[in-house]
Order: sequence, then C-alpha cells, then structure tokens
Amino acid sequence: MDISELLKEAVQRTASDLHIIANAPPVFRINGELILSQDYPILKSEDTKKLIYGFLSDSQKVVFEEKKELDFSINIPKVTRFRVNVHMQRGNVEAALRIVPLAIPVIEELNLPEIVKTLINKPNGIIIVTGPTGMGKTTTLAALVDRINEENKYLIITVEDPIEYIHTNKQGVIKQREVGSDTLSFANALKYTLRQDPDVISVGEMRDLETISTALTAAETGHLVLTTLHTPDASQTIDRIIDVFPPYQQQQIKIQLSGCLQAIISQVLLPRADKEGRILATEILVATSAIRALIREQRTEQIPSSIQTGAQFGMQSMDKSLKELYQKGLITYEIALSHAKNPLDFKKM
Repeated sequence: MDISELLKEAVQRTASDLHIIANAPPVFRINGELILSQDYPILKSEDTKKLIYGFLSDSQKVVFEEKKELDFSINIPKVTRFRVNVHMQRGNVEAALRIVPLAIPVIEELNLPEIVKTLINKPNGIIIVTGPTGMGKTTTLAALVDRINEENKYLIITVEDPIEYIHTNKQGVIKQREVGSDTLSFANALKYTLRQDPDVISVGEMRDLETISTALTAAETGHLVLTTLHTPDASQTIDRIIDVFPPYQQQQIKIQLSGCLQAIISQVLLPRADKEGRILATEILVATSAIRALIREQRTEQIPSSIQTGAQFGMQSMDKSLKELYQKGLITYEIALSHAKNPLDFKKM
C-alpha cells in the first residue's frame, strides 16, 4: 500500500480526515461520517507502523518513540497539505491525517456573518474562535488572517502546532512559527513575539494558563490577537478562561478580559441538506459595554439573553443561525433541532 496514493484518494473523495488504524482498512471521514475503505485490505499492526514510518523523517521517529505522540504537517505538491497526528493505541502505531486545502478560503465562502469583517478591523483586543474539534476553527482563523493580510500593511505573526495553511505576504508581512521546530511552546513564542514588533498575533490554540495570560496581555497592550479555544459557546468560553486562573487572580482576569475582548465566534459544521459537504452555523458575541459588565461580574448565565437581544450590534445566537440555514433549505429540520441550544424555543421559532 502506497501512502501517496491513499492521500490522493482522500482528496479525490473530498474527505476531511484519513485514519490509519490497526486491524481495520483505512478510514475516511466524508461529510462528517466515517467510511471504511472497500479498496484496501485490513491493516495489521506491522502494516500501520511500516506505512506511517514511511513518511516520518529520522528525527521525527526519534521524537515519536520518546514521546509516543507527534504532530506535524506534510505537503503533496499540487495536491494539498495534511496535518498529521501520530500516536499509540494499545501498542499499535496509528495516525490521523486532516486534509488542509492549499487555497485559503475567503470569509464569504465560509458563511461567516458580515460583522466578522468589521471585527477584524479593530486595532487591538482579542477575537476568539471556539467550537468542538473538527469544526473548522483553524480554517476560520486562516481566513481572518488572510483578509487582514490583504487589506492592511501589518506585521502578522502566527504561532501554530503544526502550521496548516501557508500564507504569503500581500499588503502585510506575515511570519509563521511552528511549535516544536521554530519555538518550544505557544507560551514561549507569545512571550518573545511581543518583542518582534507585531501588529496582529494569531495563536493556534490557547492551551494553558501562561498562553492565555500572555495573549490577554498582548491584546491589552495594543495588538489584535486572534486565537481558538475548545469551548462550545461564548458563555463557557468566558468561564473557561476565568477558571483556568487561581482564585486570587480571577478578579483581575475578569477585569482584563472584559477590557480587551472584542468578540467570540462559536461555530459548528453541519451536514448540508443536499449532502454536498457541510456548512457553518455560528454564534457571535460582540463585546458591548453591557457584555463587558457581565464579564466583570461573571454573570455569564445572562450572556445568551444579551446575544439574543444584541442583533443591532451584530450579535447572533446559534439558534438564529440554525433557523436561517433551515429556512434557506441548507440544512434539514432534524439537524437544526439536534444542534439547537433551546430545542423547545427553537420549535416555536
């Protein structure tokens, strides 16, 4: 079995992911569903190791055998890029490969609300893209960075693990740093990025207290920071950020976050009604003076109501987004209802 043929087939089948698993044939994720390949044999443990080690460098093999985990990206010229995670599972070497298109999607292609174009023109503050794994957060972040790069003469620095979309200089100058090869960690990179004269900083993921703290400081001191967090909605995003810190720091963080937050974009990818791929549904929180007060007082349970009544500021609830997609015939009623935050209210809508 040739890995390049397997990767090309994943692209041809418009899969989002390819899984190389022991005791199973290769598995594709297409339109959100796992599909076992009918064209390849079941892979034994020795097969998966041989296949995966075939595209690892000697140094990557050393790192993987020491840490039992490895993240990196690979590129097939004129085909696409892949984000790769190699891991162990019950003693077997296995891999998950995420397909990353060579072209960076534009904001309009992603079905993002118009308010997003305004938000990325803010001179400073933090914009957080949230959602579960596999819901397109990295793609949204790349589209936002690309639009800023097109429209502004800014120095943009990204910190990623690994680098997925490849950016080129347009109106702005862009530097992409990869955790592991260019820097030791997100937190370490962020600390030194502040000394590199950036206008915009994109952080692939806020994983720990130090990264979150430095990102907030950067946003507070005149930089626009774009980042992601694995949280399902705006309320839980704010709670997660505050709760990461020890109790004696939390009041300070509430004040800091309320002052520098610009917006939270929470998103989920849903199967289209025509079964031609997936489409984005979004919740948008914009940091108005009322929202900032709720953050300072950590009355996050009131944020959903503020989002519902904040349409004039560009805010949008997830249920409103689902309703609009359903009314346009883009998703089915069953899919909309299954992702609604308040199913009973959604039925009344």
